[in-house]
Amino acid sequence: PGCFGYPLSIFFIVINEFCERFSYYGMRAVLVLYFKYFLQWDDNLSTAIYHTFVALCYLTPILGALIADSWLGKFKTIVYLSIVYTIGQAVISVSSINDLTDHNHNGSPDNISVHIALSMIGLILIALGTGGIKPCVSAFGGDQFDDDQEKQRTRFFSIFYLSINAGSLLSTIITPILRAQECGIHSKQRCYPLAFGVPAALMAVALVVFIAGSGMYKKVKPQGNIMIQVSKCIAFAIKNRFRHRSKQYPKREHWLDWASEKYDKRLIAQIKMVLKVLFLYIPLPMFWALFDQQGSRWTLQATTMDGNFVAIQIQPDQMQTVNPILIVIMVPVVDTVVYPLIKKCKINFTPLRKITVGMFLASLAFVAAALVQVQIDKTLPVFPAAGQSQIKIMNLGTADATVSFGSSIQNVTVMPRQSTGYMTYKTSQLQSLNIASGNKSATVRDNLIEGNRHTLGVKSTVTGLYATLLFDNVTSKPEEGNNLIRFINNFPNAVNVTMGDTSFGTVMPIFASNYRLFPGGQKHNITVQSRTSQQVMSCSVTSKALGFGSAYTIVLNECSKDGLNVTYSEDIPPNTVHMAWQIPQYFILTCAEVVFSVTGLEFSYSQAPSNMKALLQAGWLLTVAVGNIIVLIVAGASKLSEQWAEYVLFAALLLAVCIIFAIMAYFYTYVDPNEIEAQLDEEEKKEVEKKQEEYEKQAEADSQM
Repeated sequence: PGCFGYPLSIFFIVINEFCERFSYYGMRAVLVLYFKYFLQWDDNLSTAIYHTFVALCYLTPILGALIADSWLGKFKTIVYLSIVYTIGQAVISVSSINDLTDHNHNGSPDNISVHIALSMIGLILIALGTGGIKPCVSAFGGDQFDDDQEKQRTRFFSIFYLSINAGSLLSTIITPILRAQECGIHSKQRCYPLAFGVPAALMAVALVVFIAGSGMYKKVKPQGNIMIQVSKCIAFAIKNRFRHRSKQYPKREHWLDWASEKYDKRLIAQIKMVLKVLFLYIPLPMFWALFDQQGSRWTLQATTMDGNFVAIQIQPDQMQTVNPILIVIMVPVVDTVVYPLIKKCKINFTPLRKITVGMFLASLAFVAAALVQVQIDKTLPVFPAAGQSQIKIMNLGTADATVSFGSSIQNVTVMPRQSTGYMTYKTSQLQSLNIASGNKSATVRDNLIEGNRHTLGVKSTVTGLYATLLFDNVTSKPEEGNNLIRFINNFPNAVNVTMGDTSFGTVMPIFASNYRLFPGGQKHNITVQSRTSQQVMSCSVTSKALGFGSAYTIVLNECSKDGLNVTYSEDIPPNTVHMAWQIPQYFILTCAEVVFSVTGLEFSYSQAPSNMKALLQAGWLLTVAVGNIIVLIVAGASKLSEQWAEYVLFAALLLAVCIIFAIMAYFYTYVDPNEIEAQLDEEEKKEVEKKQEEYEKQAEADSQM
């Protein structure tokens, strides 16, 4: 059965691939944030586990190819491993259910190790599944065509690549939206079970669709794996060369020729071609080391940025969609516009030059990321180091207040209803604080806690001078663009405060409430109820629009006829660097991917015989795996405390590798596998003819006897 000249079975395969990629990229998009916010790991551990997982996903294809070619055949391999894969996806979505171990309903899991164990099992199953299927699905698709359908087959591979990107694009947009929802039985949380559950459901759909087409597929019997044959041949050559290492044996042209006693000329010639290409692969992992940090470091970078795009609020993990969007646009543009233009300029843009340019661009993208990081670092608050304390003075009264910290530090004067920023001092210097306001004075003897922030509230009234030293329990910027809000009560009596739907309870005069989290980019209604012996007063005001990632102390002054009078004091500045500043680095990296990734596979196929394609595909995927392992090593070994410095380090490493690759490429001579095959055919033909002649001569001689 056919449709538009394509075998009908192809449509099942393309749909299956779309669902599988949706499932994989959707899960991968939210993975780093799941580690960070749900499993409560720090940035470095999250990054490390993320890259270990990606590396595993690219190591298992070699296993998948071996199983399919030597044992089960492609169809069965895809079915069995898809089942493993679906189970893995289900396990990780169960692992992210907060209520699984949250027995006291406080919104965080009581037994985090259960969740960690489950998610690791899930990830290992997923890595086995996705990796094992990867080499089989595209090859299985190719098997469906007859030899005379070369044109359709090529078109199929483009459609196939497109379905991969469509799946990854949609899932990178959708899963972060699902993650940002609030859900949970006892306490509302970020909805990781949904974000992992939808990919799991789609994987099940992919499996059902694939099995549904079972009757239509051409199922090629397993042919035995070329990799095993190649490895045996190489091992024999090395062994044989080692046996004949003394001077008396004549040298051979190439070390592989030592296998000629046991293996035929054709196989040896083919392996030589493959090894030539694989040698060029050695520098390539460095490219992937940078490329795959989009899902880890760059996503974590986005969490410290402002994601407010006019009407919509972008989640940090959604920035990754810039890549597939640009891929879908750039691939055709580069093919139809850029390459022809370069050709017109009489420049010979060979595949190896394209790959070199790709590496250079990727290193440029990381320089761009470093520049953005430097801008972000300027907006990050400075927290006190060991042996230091920070203090902020808030004058709640109507007269100037002066605070003296002792002889060695300058006095600080604060205007009425104003506050200072945080000032950093050595903790040992801050033993006693003398306060004067109007004609009254007071002394606060309080031991400040080192490494922490404090707020000193001062208020001069008719009856005396009041001062409270508040301990500010904030040591880092609020995550995910949320804001921390607390209130200081400047009313003469206790008040009840609510903001939005959140109640802050009763706050005593000149005291502060605790900090509470509020989502970014919104305004909230602040309501105050104060009880005096005569009456209950209530007044309210709408807060100013909160930014992303800030902390404010809001001072409640009084109820006036216009409503509630409040003053804002900024404890932590909001994220001011806009997420749009990540677009340049994504754009440069996507350009790099287009010239690097697409060209790389094309080049490999053009330089090796057709029966060795699986081997090269495995080699190519191996470079991705090694690249992710490089991230682990570099990020672990470099004790760089500054993130921008790490970006620069990666850029420099890739640039160095790029130069080495350029030199290797310069000495590479292109081959045409078909010509070499034809030559071998010719030689074989001649040998057969020669044998035939000898046989005939022998026969003639025999007949004359």
